[in-house]
Amino acid sequence: MKAIWNGQVIAESNDTVVIENNHYFPHDSIKKEYFEKSDSKSVCPWKGEASYYTIKVDGNENLDAAWYYPEVSELAKGIKNRVAFWKGVTVES
Repeated sequence: MKAIWNGQVIAESNDTVVIENNHYFPHDSIKKEYFEKSDSKSVCPWKGEASYYTIKVDGNENLDAAWYYPEVSELAKGIKNRVAFWKGVTVES
């Protein structure tokens, strides 16, 4: 699977976990040069507190377009150390 934004592959892995129609990529499969940690947070009742990355490609910025759970609940242990995408990031095989 590939995560693509602004014409650039920003993550690639054959080992994604799909939860609620989102592909969670292993954290080490993201191309870190395109990711900048954000101060944004949100809470999922069953997964825990999410943190975000802003994606930057070729001078364009996609605010909080990737998220991950630094600490996951017992129910969400399958997505520990994984990153998911939204806000126009396409995921395709």
